[in-house]
Amino acid sequence: MIEDEPTLSGLQLADSLLPVGNDSNSYALEQFVQAERVEDAADLQALLESYLHGQVGPAELVALRAAHTAVRAEDVDALVAADRHLHASTLPKEFRTSATRSGERLCELWREIRDVPILDRYSERSTPAQYPVVLGAVTASEAIGQRRACMLHAHSFLSDMLGAAQRLLRLGATEAQQIRSDIQPAVSEAVADSADRTLEEMAPFAPLIELQSTHHERAQRRLFMS
Repeated sequence: MIEDEPTLSGLQLADSLLPVGNDSNSYALEQFVQAERVEDAADLQALLESYLHGQVGPAELVALRAAHTAVRAEDVDALVAADRHLHASTLPKEFRTSATRSGERLCELWREIRDVPILDRYSERSTPAQYPVVLGAVTASEAIGQRRACMLHAHSFLSDMLGAAQRLLRLGATEAQQIRSDIQPAVSEAVADSADRTLEEMAPFAPLIELQSTHHERAQRRLFMS
């Protein structure tokens, strides 16, 4: 039964019912819709691929991998370093805020339901608690492999974005699942791209997404958090 535990923990972490608040963010998708830059499923898939190639792969997954390695080595300083690198590399304020809010919630939740001493030590440090970093730490503590942890993060990100899109666009459940199916190669590419990068080689590049995020922060009417 022990060999089933990592799989079950992974399913728990990927569950949309995980109470960390990621479903309350649209990561600027709301602004793309309001600006009429995303109007249908094709536009949405192109944007999601931009997120994967420009932000998730070269930044979030790099930090997740570094955090995963740090926990396996019981190195809290390396875990904190991964957190601070990602925080400094995430330029949009609303992205930093939402990621730290969700990361803090996941850290608190996992400390309550599991005995993970390195998370206790990490939480005592002055650190942002970026969600991908906390997820990397948690998955390592649950013996979930690093590549699978990256896939888990990409899966959760897409679930949140597709859920937001269904509230913002005329996007049916079948269309959403079609996008999830068609975008699988981009997920694999983003995961592979992160594999050989060090924290110093973290290089997010998504200028249009960052620009729309700054507009979203100042929008008078918002369905999603800023």
